Amino acid sequence: MDGLCQLLQQNNETLSSLEFIFCNLSSASLNAICDSLRVKDMQTYRIQHFSITNTVLERNPVSLPHGLVSFLSSGRSLCSLKFSDNRLGKNFAKLVFNTLLDASSRLSTLNLADNNITGWLFNFNQRSSTWPLPSFGLGKSLQLLRVLNLRGNNLCKDDADNLKYALIYMPNLEILDLSDNPIEDDGISSLIPYFVEASERHSPLADLSLGDCDLSCNGVTQLLDVLSTLKNPLHSLSIAHNELGSQAAGPLGKFLRTFIRVLNVEDIGLGSSGFLKLQEDMPEEVKLVSINISKNRGRLETANFLLKLMSKAPELLVVNAAYNFMPVESLTVVHSSLKVGKGIYTQHYQYF
Repeated sequence: MDGLCQLLQQNNETLSSLEFIFCNLSSASLNAICDSLRVKDMQTYRIQHFSITNTVLERNPVSLPHGLVSFLSSGRSLCSLKFSDNRLGKNFAKLVFNTLLDASSRLSTLNLADNNITGWLFNFNQRSSTWPLPSFGLGKSLQLLRVLNLRGNNLCKDDADNLKYALIYMPNLEILDLSDNPIEDDGISSLIPYFVEASERHSPLADLSLGDCDLSCNGVTQLLDVLSTLKNPLHSLSIAHNELGSQAAGPLGKFLRTFIRVLNVEDIGLGSSGFLKLQEDMPEEVKLVSINISKNRGRLETANFLLKLMSKAPELLVVNAAYNFMPVESLTVVHSSLKVGKGIYTQHYQYF
């Protein structure tokens, strides 16, 4: 550690990115590392990207190491921060988030994916007495945060309810990843007021990932209905790996009338009847440039859907239709669809 810290100290004025992978870092080690990164004469930090992944850290500390607090509070050059797959608990995540928020950090990307931080925002709503907040994005906030990755953190519906209050402090958020968290339909219902309020205030939120969130067709239908009416429509949406069934095809067909550009509906159980319904409800013009319909067991109707989609989506470039159990006779239909969709450059098919 002494040698590493000496090397960091010698280069702390020019070093812009630092990443630790598969390490074992104690609080004392973190203090030493962060102290080495501080430019002594200026009492500031030049690091722009800081990442710790697959590393053993203290999971639920009462307080953060003082060196890390100083780094997070005074690192005005810091653009991206990643604590991913470190098995961190709620205390660590809460302390990091509150430190960044209270410092009005200039961070643009925060990645806390693949930890276990259930309850990390418990009682966060007590910071705000009303909803919606009249001071959306004002005061202490993460004004420049554009990307928030909370994938795979075992977050539940109560976490989603608290998260909607925290998101208000990120007025420029563009990408939100909540995939692989069991927030269920109640969690989505809690977040919907945020989506509406953010759109009303012309928030740039454009990319929403809700894959494998234990959502039902009812919850997704409610979500799609709201997303379809937003003043600022989404650019990208993933609802993959939720057991929705063929009945989700109706709401999805209506959603295709929006300006959605990237759609991931992998493994949601559409089946042949779902693809048939999507064909029936497809609008005259579809804005998609990329779609993932893989693992939906659509058989021949998958190919028929693609044929119709490519005639309605002139900008479509990427299609993933793998593992849909398409029979050999689908080849003729797929060939016809490729002639219609002349701009397609990526396709994934599998035949049986």
